[in-house]
Amino acid sequence: MLETLLDGEIIGIITLTLRMTLLSTFIASAIGIPAGLMLERVDFAGKNLVVSVNRTLMASPPVVIGLVVYLLLMRRGPLGFMGLLFTFEAMVIAQVLLLIPIICGMVYTAAGRNAGRIRSFAVTMGANRLQTQFLLVRELSNEIYFAVITGFGRAMSEVGAIMIVGGNIRFHTRTMTTTISLLRNQGEIDQAIFLGAVLMLIALFVTLTTDFLRRREQRTDENF
Repeated sequence: MLETLLDGEIIGIITLTLRMTLLSTFIASAIGIPAGLMLERVDFAGKNLVVSVNRTLMASPPVVIGLVVYLLLMRRGPLGFMGLLFTFEAMVIAQVLLLIPIICGMVYTAAGRNAGRIRSFAVTMGANRLQTQFLLVRELSNEIYFAVITGFGRAMSEVGAIMIVGGNIRFHTRTMTTTISLLRNQGEIDQAIFLGAVLMLIALFVTLTTDFLRRREQRTDENF
């Protein structure tokens, strides 16, 4: 099993998986977190519909997202001229579209429960609009953190969408999850289980590292 882990192809698959997962989570968080906060803060006609659509997208099957991206990027599609189908970029796009509603919805729900109380406290302290928004983000940091981690976990475990838009091409778009699926189809159950365990350990390591850095930052802030 150790020989499998040290194999050059497997190392490349692990590296590609981490790059795709981290990049897609970062982009989705950069869009989803502000969107969730704005959705809670701003009232407009059709807001309930937007919230309902977002919640529907949170539970949408990944293969549907993958199919939509495929239709957009295919040669005859509206974005076919970009030549992104069956590339790393296509997989990231699919992941981002899958994660944005999840992160946005979780942040919106958390803000809806706590924002009123936080804003009332900020007003009593004489905070301006910018300071109030900063305080809101700070007080919701735990909820935002869990939203990002949830998105990361979803991206790390995704198979359907990236299989459709990436094609599971060897040395090019093959990830750990698609490799596990391939090994299972080939009857290599032991190797599939081993790679599954490695995938879980990587996810655990990233989560623990992020949690450690977050707690360290909180302790630093408390000291000041």
